[in-house]
Amino acid sequence: MTDDTTDRDAVGVVAFAYERSVLKRLRRAGWWHVGVRDPESVAEHSLRVAQLAALIASEEGGDPGRAAYLGMWHDSQETRIGDIPHSAKPYMDVASNERITEDQVAVLPKAAAKSIREAVTEYEAAETIEARCAKDADRLECLMQAVEYGEAGYKRVAGWTESSRTRIQTDFGRRLAEAALHTSPLAWRDR
Repeated sequence: MTDDTTDRDAVGVVAFAYERSVLKRLRRAGWWHVGVRDPESVAEHSLRVAQLAALIASEEGGDPGRAAYLGMWHDSQETRIGDIPHSAKPYMDVASNERITEDQVAVLPKAAAKSIREAVTEYEAAETIEARCAKDADRLECLMQAVEYGEAGYKRVAGWTESSRTRIQTDFGRRLAEAALHTSPLAWRDR
């Protein structure tokens, strides 16, 4: 049998993990503007962001594991506020991601809470190579998703590809963006 502290810690982690499951059901709302009826979930987006962040960091001289970790938590606050499209943000007064994360991790054991708080703060500040790689991965993932939706017949996705492409900062991230714009989403099947 475990003591009360361990039980409380375990319950906190499990409750936090259940909150994360909201991201599997939460759809990326901006795509509804171009008619995508069932866009990818925030969790699906975050997985590819974490994967791309690791790959970009590998080529940029950063720590791939750290970049992936930052990418994994970058939209975790959306369990509390939803996925707010950029067009809605000027009309809303939303707490910072750091503030939301602080509330979210309050149920976690100290070390776990500290790890996530530090990851979100680092990502938002974008001062480390890993954070810049994770931010570029977020932009690249959006660009790639726009390409995929465009290939599926959805019109008017160019705004997503252009705004994402122009905000990418790392050299390898820019190379990936250009390649994504000129590579079929099914190119992997031809290898």
